[in-house]
Order: sequence, then structure tokens, then C-alpha cells
Amino acid sequence: MTHLRKLMLEELERRNYSQSTVRAYVRTIEDFARYFKRTPDQLGPEQIREYQAYLFRERKLAPNTVNQRTGALRFFFVATLKKGWSIAETPYPRKVFRLPKILSPEQVSLLIDSAPTPFYRMLLMTLYATGLRRAELARLKISDIDSERMVIHVKGGKGRKDRDVMLSPKLLQELRAFWRGLRRRPKVWLFPGNRWHTGETPIDTKVIWQACREAAKRAGLGLEIHPHTLRHCFATHLLEAGADLRTIQILLGHRDLEETTIYLHLSNLHLSATASPLDALRLASRTDHDD
Repeated sequence: MTHLRKLMLEELERRNYSQSTVRAYVRTIEDFARYFKRTPDQLGPEQIREYQAYLFRERKLAPNTVNQRTGALRFFFVATLKKGWSIAETPYPRKVFRLPKILSPEQVSLLIDSAPTPFYRMLLMTLYATGLRRAELARLKISDIDSERMVIHVKGGKGRKDRDVMLSPKLLQELRAFWRGLRRRPKVWLFPGNRWHTGETPIDTKVIWQACREAAKRAGLGLEIHPHTLRHCFATHLLEAGADLRTIQILLGHRDLEETTIYLHLSNLHLSATASPLDALRLASRTDHDD
């Protein structure tokens, strides 16, 4: 481990950044140095500007991804090297806001039923029943399933925050049936790793991604379905069923209610219940207009 890498990791650890953020930041600095074939402490604003343009022009990365890369560079130069940072010289790319894809309840059923294995089916069902992020799902422990209170304890979610989500009776029934069918029952992790899912470590989040991808392909829903799609479906379908935004915010673990208001844009119920201002106008009939 180089001295610079050690320093950066220490600064990230001091701020209690999540492991996913640590990995993303370290990879960015490694890629930045590799592009210029120089150690990153020998680079500056001119190289950052060129690197940002390269990410857009040649790597074809999305603006939000380049934003994350820029954040990693800023952290390295400000927190690790203790250098100044000028927003004027190194601006953050303008973010792009896109509405996520939402499946109907019937499409969610089709997706779950199209899972190629019982293990994948259980992953998809748990994602939709809880609205968890894939990293949160991967790290669920058996002890997190509280069947007495009918809640699932999510520990160390995004932002290192704990929260509880509902435990669906149907999900509990399916989990118990799945459990009874296992040849070797896990002791710690709800979804253990290794090929036979009997390991001493949790599954990799890539397994959850693969479960969505394969089920979506078999269901004919396209390959753009991913674990976060089911999280969006969970929230949107809750809203359409009458849940309030504050409750959904708590269940999703959103820090700000503004993050949750996106589901107002996705809910067919709320969109169809809102009349267009055109409907309130008293217009002349077409025949009167022709006359």
C-alpha cells in the first residue's frame, strides 16, 4: 500500500464513510493517476479538467457518475493532500434528473415468478416486500427477522443508519418455506454466499443484480430492470395504496423528505386524480368556432 493510499483511507475512515464510498473513491484516484501515468499528488486543476472531459467524451459516463468522480477528486486534494479547491476552476457537472422505471404490480408478479431459481425468487420477493437497497438486503442476518413484532431490522444502512421495515406475512411464510427446503441451514446470514449459498459470509451484491437481470430477461421485461427498480416499485405502490410520504420516507431510510417526493411523479393514482387546467375552461364548441 502506497503512502498516499494509506493517508486517503485513514481520512475516509476518520469520517466514517461507507465501504462502498471508500471503494468508489479509491478506484477513482487510481484511475485518475493511471490516465496520466503519474502519481496523483503531482497532478492539479489542469489535469482534473482534462480528466472530466475524458470521462464525458471517451468513457461516455453519465453526468451524475462524473459528479461522483469529481467528489472523489475533491476529497483527495482537500482532505488527503490539504490543498485548496476552486469551484470556479473545477465545477461539478450539472446533474441530470430522470424518472426511474416503474413496473405495475402485475409486472412485478411476472418478474418474481420468472426467477430461474428458488434462491433468486426469494431475493426478488424480499426486495419488493421491503424496499431495501441491494447492499442492505445482502447483509441481512437471520436475527434481523423479528417475527414477534413483524418487522425487519435494517442495521447500518446508507449513512450508517438503522431502521425497521415491515415484515410482510406473505414474505415470512415464503422465507419459512424456503428455509425448510434448504439442505444446510445458515447460522448467521439470511442469504449466505458461495456457490451453494451455505458460506460464512453474505452474498455479493452482484448476485442480487444478476437475479433481477435474469428474471427480467425471462419475463420479457428488458434488461434495464435492476434491484433499485423494485425499491422504486415498493415506494410507488405503497403511495398508490394510501401510505403517506412521511411513512414511505422512514421505510426507505431517506434523510430528506424531498428525496421521497419523486414518487408523486411516478404514481398513476396521484397523476390521474389531478385535473388538467384545460378541464376547467369553458370553450366554444367546435361548430360555433367554425361558424
